[in-house]
Amino acid sequence: MAHISIKNLTVDFRVYGSNSRSLKNQLISQATGGRIAGGRDDSVTVRALDDISLEIFDGDRIGLVGHNGAGKTTLLRTIAGIYKPTAGSIVIDGAIGALIDPIAGMDMDATGFENIYLRAYVLGMSKRQIDLRIEEIAEFTELGDFLNLPIKTYSNGMYSRLGFAISTSIDSDILLVDEYIWAGDASFLVKVEKRVHEFVNKSRIFLFATHDENLMNRLCNKKLEFSGGRIAG
Repeated sequence: MAHISIKNLTVDFRVYGSNSRSLKNQLISQATGGRIAGGRDDSVTVRALDDISLEIFDGDRIGLVGHNGAGKTTLLRTIAGIYKPTAGSIVIDGAIGALIDPIAGMDMDATGFENIYLRAYVLGMSKRQIDLRIEEIAEFTELGDFLNLPIKTYSNGMYSRLGFAISTSIDSDILLVDEYIWAGDASFLVKVEKRVHEFVNKSRIFLFATHDENLMNRLCNKKLEFSGGRIAG
């Protein structure tokens, strides 16, 4: 049984620089949603998550909604281990799969095929596992001969295709998805949603950060709204 227990989770980001006051004003004007405080050491601290407590159980498919900077993606990244909590704790029972950053673990100077191996290693796959799935991954991307070129020649949509195809080549108990992966032309997005549906059905827990209420309703059975780094409802 998969389970995530979050207790009093707080995540702060500190930004240093001579223009911290200007940065603070800029962040406020952009309404990021996080709580912002100035420090004596010419720094700005943004509280991205503020004392979050949450129990997530086997069978939960939860849509995380809220405006930009409300805390949705920060929560996903913290559960995935990308960010470390400033305070509080996260206890996870189950293997995690994260579709958050489509190019994490990739080398811009390496080819698409080489990056399939690099990112898949990051995800914990063995060479034998990758060898067995590389043809399927390559076919899903629809990138053809571009897979023989360095990915620094790719468009953002091509990055997303490659990263998504690799990340969804491994099953997981807990699936974390940011809507940022929904990038590309309309025909490919149909494939993305179909693939995500398949993975949601296989996973025990699904967390999805999105602004799209219709998409959330198709994929999720619960909703959590974030505001200012806190759960609003």
